[in-house]
Parts: sequence; C-alpha cells; structure tokens
Amino acid sequence: MRREFTLEYWKDGKWLVGRLLEVPGVASQGKTLNELRENIQEVYQLMVTEQREPPPGPAEHQPLELEV
Repeated sequence: MRREFTLEYWKDGKWLVGRLLEVPGVASQGKTLNELRENIQEVYQLMVTEQREPPPGPAEHQPLELEV
C-alpha cells in the first residue's frame, strides 16, 4: 500500500534534515535528497509499521492526561 506524506526538509551544514509533517517523530537526515528520502522511509517503517517486542514481564496500563 502506498500513501502520500509531506516531507519538510532543510539544510543543516552539509546535511539535509527532514521530517514527515503528518507523522510526529519520523525524522532523519541524509547527504542528498535521495538519501534523506530513503532514510525517512526506513524510520517510518521502524516507528509505524514494525511490530514492537512485548515487554519483558507483565505490563500495566493506566489512563494518562497530558497538557497539549
């Protein structure tokens, strides 16, 4: 499945740094725009689509209210 996102990027020294506007926390860098795009793809897969390992023991859950 393919989905379109917005890559926001800027120059930081010799690097291009970027992030996906629609997915907080998905950010990376690259020496070229193509490398940045490949790295963003990898970060997206790791953070959003990969299954996380279960905790080492029984986990507890509770509601948490945050100031946003």
